[in-house]
Amino acid sequence: MKPGLFSLFNRVGAWVLLLFLVTPALIAIPVSLTPKRFLSMPEGELSLRHFQKLFTSPEWLSSFFQSGVIAVSTAALATVLGTLCAIGLWRVSSKYSELVRAFLLLPLIIPQIISAMAFYRLWIPLGLLDSYAGLILAHTILAAPMVLITVSASLATFDPKLEQASKNLGASNWTTLRRVILPSIKPGVFAGALFAFILSWDEIVVTLFISKFTIFTLPRRMWNGIRENTDPTVAAAAVVLIALTLVAFVVSAIISRRNEKRATS
Repeated sequence: MKPGLFSLFNRVGAWVLLLFLVTPALIAIPVSLTPKRFLSMPEGELSLRHFQKLFTSPEWLSSFFQSGVIAVSTAALATVLGTLCAIGLWRVSSKYSELVRAFLLLPLIIPQIISAMAFYRLWIPLGLLDSYAGLILAHTILAAPMVLITVSASLATFDPKLEQASKNLGASNWTTLRRVILPSIKPGVFAGALFAFILSWDEIVVTLFISKFTIFTLPRRMWNGIRENTDPTVAAAAVVLIALTLVAFVVSAIISRRNEKRATS
């Protein structure tokens, strides 16, 4: 097979796979515009009543606020921890560092239902069940490996001679980290923070286990809406989640391209 034909085949296959994965989520768009009070496809008439309810209901607004606080806090903590772990493992390059890396990546491998049961068992004696602190810590543990991966990928292209030159000029380790290493791996840090935010914003399994009556994040509110009364407001919330996720990825792509242009110029 010719290289050009092979490349075309790969692109077509990638788009087909993408459409296969994304199309079911797009069903939420017409469902959110139905004028009826139950989940259904609109028949001629369209209505924004469910979006109005989404942005005026105290319950839904509270869920937006709670999800935002938890996701931002998780992204901040996971970014700091994941970045420091990636830099530490990069500096201490040995067979033991790879074992540590594999251990830190376990939250990505272990099924979420098992992680949820483990958090539930651990958080009870610590008094962290159904609290902001408990959810933020749990989401941080799940999200930190994503930051570790993206930052490690950026460090793989970092020139160690820049660090050596900084130290030869008298800079301390902290100054070198702040002015040389972090600016060079900024795209990886930003991507890791973005993935951590999205993971926390969309997480539902762990949240169902360790939140009971006080914390109602947006995914949990949507889960209850589908399970109890099939409220079309759930579809409106899903559309908002999809839009926010797309905006985040577009911003990430734009920043990555700008950084690439700066690096090549």
